[in-house]
Amino acid sequence: MEGVSVEEEKKESMSYRYWVRETTEDAAPAPVPRKLSSQDVVSGSQSPAALGSVWNKAGTWEEKNLNKWASDRIQELLTSISSLEFNGGRAEISEVSNCSGDAFLVTVRNKKRVGYTYELKLRIKGEWTIREEKKIVKGHLEIPEFSFGELDDLQMDVRLNEEKDLLQQDKQQICKDLKQFLHPVREKLRQFEDELKDR
Repeated sequence: MEGVSVEEEKKESMSYRYWVRETTEDAAPAPVPRKLSSQDVVSGSQSPAALGSVWNKAGTWEEKNLNKWASDRIQELLTSISSLEFNGGRAEISEVSNCSGDAFLVTVRNKKRVGYTYELKLRIKGEWTIREEKKIVKGHLEIPEFSFGELDDLQMDVRLNEEKDLLQQDKQQICKDLKQFLHPVREKLRQFEDELKDR
């Protein structure tokens, strides 16, 4: 070949187009067209129902934002926790002052998966009898970041509002009492997870 270098010849012999042109007898035979019967058409149209939206029949990837529903539901469940009685008093969750995070439903390969990540701050109000005197105590419970499937590792921090007439040991006892809210909060969040899975 005139004007073609050895390098160009080598490059051309390795290209896909060149390889296809040079097929041999041991290559797979070319496909033969076949007319579909009415039975083939009917069986092909009865595919299993796809999860997710109508446009995503293959169920490849679809993400649905559930933030509004999840935040409202978490608040509703946590404020439904009844007050707890302790040796020296009682307390209740008065409101959910912070409920921030994300919740989502993902359809991947026609399988539904849910998840969430949240942080909570619960305002509490209680009454304790300390040295035969009733004291109103306010504060909040902080639940740092928690996510789907990790409720067994749930942590809770107790912060009391500045109480000038409480001794340090009284504050420690009240904080210890308030940590008992961890169990009912965990149970309500488990209920939330179950409801999220059913969406």
